[in-house]
Amino acid sequence: MPSPEITPRSWIMVGLLGLTWGSTFLVIELALEGITPAWLAAGRLGFAAVLMLGVLAWRRAPLFLQPPTAKDLILLMVVALLSSIIAFLFLNWGQQYVTSGFAGVSMAAVALIVLPLAHFLIPGEQITLLKSLGFLVGFAGVCVLIGAQAFDSTGSPLEPWGRAATLTTAACYAVSSVLMRRLPPMDPITLAGAILFIGTAVAVPAAWVMEGPPVAPSKETLLWIALLGLVPTAGANVLRVLVIRSAGPTFMSITNYLVPPFSVLIGWLILAEPLPGSLLWALALILSGVALSQYKTLKTLLNGRS
Repeated sequence: MPSPEITPRSWIMVGLLGLTWGSTFLVIELALEGITPAWLAAGRLGFAAVLMLGVLAWRRAPLFLQPPTAKDLILLMVVALLSSIIAFLFLNWGQQYVTSGFAGVSMAAVALIVLPLAHFLIPGEQITLLKSLGFLVGFAGVCVLIGAQAFDSTGSPLEPWGRAATLTTAACYAVSSVLMRRLPPMDPITLAGAILFIGTAVAVPAAWVMEGPPVAPSKETLLWIALLGLVPTAGANVLRVLVIRSAGPTFMSITNYLVPPFSVLIGWLILAEPLPGSLLWALALILSGVALSQYKTLKTLLNGRS
């Protein structure tokens, strides 16, 4: 397993992921008005899988670059299920009963979960004082941005279970990111497609068992499902695989600190929502946390340009 290599391209991809996923919570809420959680997960995965099928048919690249073992195949299945259908199901169900603020804090927790896992499982991803301090400062920035609404109650009797579900989603993303880095040499684009195919194969029968046959969605709901499948599922899944396989899961987890600020800015631009007064302070903390956690990488990049 080669050591993580963080390049300017890695930073661009992480920024794009933050922007993409920052708009996803809003689209999920709109889609859930016309479809049930399990069928929404199956729908976005299925749409994304069809798109990736066309891409892979054009590229014709093999999945494994060396003969896989049974352990490799099992690991691939676990990564695919954790990062697709299991994470989507818990997030879709949990978002019905928690505030968007709590969901945002939950996703930011991915970085804190990844840190100790990567330390023990990924060579070159050891915990350092600066890295730990950076992730804690970044998490504090997310909490400042979201504020008290992260702990507001929706009043639903299922809210505790909803909070547990969103935190489980964060754990799924964290564990799958670390395990993905441990996969053998694979074509990253084909790997992204395989994750979607496996997720779809499980999501459709699971939705049928959990919620019965699907009800024909409206045109508006189909539009939201298509949007979710195209951008934050198919497109973002490719970027996520590329970042994890090249730069490592710890670097990838920075995305979870960028999602809340992008979400706030998108709400301001599209929904004319007021900008919180804490935005600048939160951004300062988040960017400082990112800089601390990636101090050595940034120093190397800057020295390389001078």
